[in-house]
Amino acid sequence: MDQWWDPEDARDWLDRLESRPLARLMAEAEALTLSGHGTVVTYSRKVFIPLTRLCRDVCHYCTFAQRPSQLPAPYLDLDEVLAIARAGEQAGCREALFTLGDRPEDRYRVAREWLDARGFASTLDYVAAAAAMVLRETGLLPHLNPGLMDAADYAALRPLSASMGLMLESTAERLCAKGFAHHGSPDKAPRARLESIRLAGEARVPFTTGLLIGIGETRAERIEALLAIRDLHARYGHVQEVIIQNFRAKPDTLMGQYGDLPLDEHLWTIAAARLILGPQMTIQAPPNLRAGELAGLVRAGVNDWGGVSPVTPDHVNPEAPWPHLVKLETETEGAGRHLRQRLAIGPAFARAVETWADPALQTCIRRAVDARGLLREIDWHPGTGAVAPDLLPSLVTGRDPQISVALGLAEQGEELTGRQVARLFTAEGRDFDAVCRLADELRQDRVGDAVTHVVNRNINYTNICLYRCGFCAFSKGSTRSERGPAYNIDHAEITRRVVEARERGASEVCLQGGIHPGFDGHTYRGIVAAVKAAVPDMHVHAFSPLEVHHGATTLGLSYEDYLAGLKQAGLATLPGTAAEILSDDIRRQICPDKIMTDDWLAVMRAAHKVGLKSTATIMFGHVETYDHWAVHLLHIRRLQQETGGFTEFVPLPFVHMEAPNWRKGQTRSGPTWRETVLMHAVARIALDGAIANIQASWVKLGPDGAATMLQSGANDLGGILMDESITRAAGGVNGQLFGVAEMRALAGRIGRPLVERTTTYRLKVEPVHDLENVS
Repeated sequence: MDQWWDPEDARDWLDRLESRPLARLMAEAEALTLSGHGTVVTYSRKVFIPLTRLCRDVCHYCTFAQRPSQLPAPYLDLDEVLAIARAGEQAGCREALFTLGDRPEDRYRVAREWLDARGFASTLDYVAAAAAMVLRETGLLPHLNPGLMDAADYAALRPLSASMGLMLESTAERLCAKGFAHHGSPDKAPRARLESIRLAGEARVPFTTGLLIGIGETRAERIEALLAIRDLHARYGHVQEVIIQNFRAKPDTLMGQYGDLPLDEHLWTIAAARLILGPQMTIQAPPNLRAGELAGLVRAGVNDWGGVSPVTPDHVNPEAPWPHLVKLETETEGAGRHLRQRLAIGPAFARAVETWADPALQTCIRRAVDARGLLREIDWHPGTGAVAPDLLPSLVTGRDPQISVALGLAEQGEELTGRQVARLFTAEGRDFDAVCRLADELRQDRVGDAVTHVVNRNINYTNICLYRCGFCAFSKGSTRSERGPAYNIDHAEITRRVVEARERGASEVCLQGGIHPGFDGHTYRGIVAAVKAAVPDMHVHAFSPLEVHHGATTLGLSYEDYLAGLKQAGLATLPGTAAEILSDDIRRQICPDKIMTDDWLAVMRAAHKVGLKSTATIMFGHVETYDHWAVHLLHIRRLQQETGGFTEFVPLPFVHMEAPNWRKGQTRSGPTWRETVLMHAVARIALDGAIANIQASWVKLGPDGAATMLQSGANDLGGILMDESITRAAGGVNGQLFGVAEMRALAGRIGRPLVERTTTYRLKVEPVHDLENVS
């Protein structure tokens, strides 16, 4: 079978692996695992649905397959399937694992008759009906293990399942000979199984495969099987996990007298798999087959426990019950790892769901996961008014070496690379605590303990917009009638609001709006002039880079010349909105007709050059990854090092509830709580020495959420606003006004003073304005 792997490569690997002591192999494998997956070990909470226990194969170690006379019926009927699925859903499961024998209708007439009587052409046809029902009636995602399949089978089942699987088991053809484990089992022929795995790659099916070891194969044959899997994955990228399953002898089978696989042999093979398959591959070992020995499996390279059910037994290994989830978590933490739940589709594949899942499944997958592709385990979303979670200090001692190195460099004042910044966003447990602690220490060192704010008023002068940003629920065309009709307020109303803001103590007005088709560069200058005529000393903080771009291009002016004219008219600073994510691949997805990254940076560079300071923002938690967050932060840092023009950095978590692209199923449901805290903390660390001020958006986070950010690197609460339209339009419920008394109380709860500032962070020494009752 040398077409599936290179025999010389296999010999080289075997020589290298057998020349090293097991302890060294495991140390190397663990280092690779930590490099690829950090301190997280995943699992899927599932129900096991044994659709049929009839099988045309007669594997000599199997107790799953039964004869018709041993079963009440050839197949579970659909009502039985649904009852199992609903019990799992009630227990918090997210996966429905369909496991069944291979093509029993080819061997048993009773199976053929059962299918015919119900109008099913084959067992696979019935699998499709059962999976479709589970998808339709529950929130579970099917994972299908129906045996050998061809291209047509994959095409039929892909829309009905998040993932599929087929254990390679072994590439040793001799195991199919008389007297060996697979004799009499046509579906266990290695060539057929490898071809089925290959076809799954062509069909872009996230695929689980693996080895069953201890059934008579040699170490060399295990290496050959791992190389075959490696090479298929290198070609198609579809292998989401590789299981290294240890053989357990079962009474009343032809291999009942075989001994169980020794632990050291299992550890050796896991380590070999990690070293051959690399740091990014998910290596799985079933935890119920090594009860009490999980720490060793982790040391050898395991980063996933596979499916674990709180409802159904392991029908393949009924003698080995699943560990209770609390016990599994305890043992995982004892190994220095954090147990985290995933979906049936692996995290890397969930991150690229548009490639790896049928369109019918993409929405439910996106809405269920964080930016890592792991399940959202805490029910918190920005803008909803949900109580900020209370994260207890971690008891897990394991640390991610890459995070430790990055934090050490940052503490010494070194600039972090994009890769290091992205790694910080993966922090869990004590790493998470360390990131937040360093961020808070840097905050104290750079700006002290004062919690700052500005007394300002937001004026969104029009919601009519030429652009169709997928995330924007503010612009004209929204479906929510309570947002009101399209509007475009005139200068008289703008100045009325400005005068009223001054009477209420405001030092700043922030003016932004949609890109109205009737606006040109004169419009924005006219707005500034109207404000300055009404209240000459009012600080005008206005116009996103998109508005500046529109104004400049409509007049045929350079950014610099146009901004110089706005400054002359009275513009003082710019809001750094419209940044979203400064990566064009993401912008093409969420705002394809908007200015791209280089344009945004060019407007800001020009503003800073003519003496206009600005803020900088990021809008995160929709379709982007941690790598994109890192790229964004480095863009901001580099421009700040060039110009020194940014006054603050403002993380804006995506408020999803009414966002059009979320309603269409195109985005995640905003960042998780962990991600939101880390964004503020990592921004402080990554921008240290460049931008002194990190703002927490009370509009997005609520007061309790903002308080946590102020202890994780942030130092500013932004403005009291008086009016807020954009987050409200997206479904946010945290209000339009956060009065000074409330801000003072918030700061007091964390033992910090509240200090009023100007837009450019000059601290005011006079008494702050008591605006808690302003409406």
